[in-house]
Amino acid sequence: MPHFIMEYSANLDDDLDIPSLFEKLNETAIATGVFPIGGIRTRAVRCEHFRVGEGDPENTFVHLTAKVGAGREPEVLKAASDKVFETFTEQLQPIFDRRYMSIGFEMIELHPERNYRKNNIHEKIAKMKNDA
Repeated sequence: MPHFIMEYSANLDDDLDIPSLFEKLNETAIATGVFPIGGIRTRAVRCEHFRVGEGDPENTFVHLTAKVGAGREPEVLKAASDKVFETFTEQLQPIFDRRYMSIGFEMIELHPERNYRKNNIHEKIAKMKNDA
């Protein structure tokens, strides 16, 4: 974890460089030292139907949700959230400067007893480190 899920208004297709944005978000998540590399997932959901503010079709939005596993201290999650939001807004700033835009971010801690996972990517990364 985290799983980053970015929803965005379809009218941003020509402005968003999603691969670059995701690269920066993943780098930031790794740099916090809070999240294991093998648990990071990042995906985008294009919202064809949306209404922002008063309904001007030129208004845009981007909302990022980070779902994280339970058990970290609140201060640790707050610091990680601050870093992620900083990177997120820095990457979107050029668009924000040109267009009307709502940027949102929320980090959600998943329930410790109702969150199920199966992942062998951690083993792959450990092997890569050992082989290096």
